[in-house]
Amino acid sequence: MIDANLNRLKEGIRVVEDILRYRDNNKELSLKLKQLRHKSKIDEIDKLLLHRDSIKDVLRPTTNSELDRVDIKNIIIANFKRAEESCRVLEELFKLYDTKQSENFKYIRYELYNLEKEIVLQEK
Repeated sequence: MIDANLNRLKEGIRVVEDILRYRDNNKELSLKLKQLRHKSKIDEIDKLLLHRDSIKDVLRPTTNSELDRVDIKNIIIANFKRAEESCRVLEELFKLYDTKQSENFKYIRYELYNLEKEIVLQEK
């Protein structure tokens, strides 16, 4: 669960980061997202990789709602939600054995909430 949610978190941030970087040329917001993405890390990556089994993931097939994107704003919202939800899972799981990491993911989640509001409300 940790590996999957860490990947999902970083991927969601990266999608929004790249839109703001390449489409909007927005250095300030792109940098904020990049910093959050880099803050989204776990030192025990080898342990995570040992337990990764993406081939047998029961929810690997794409659902219809994941294919339903009508514009860039919709992609931005979907990826913010993906990142925020993953942060929440990581925050809860780390409460069991590393409260410092739990607080780190809580911090990232709240920063994402703020950035989501700022970015989505200015999106056409």
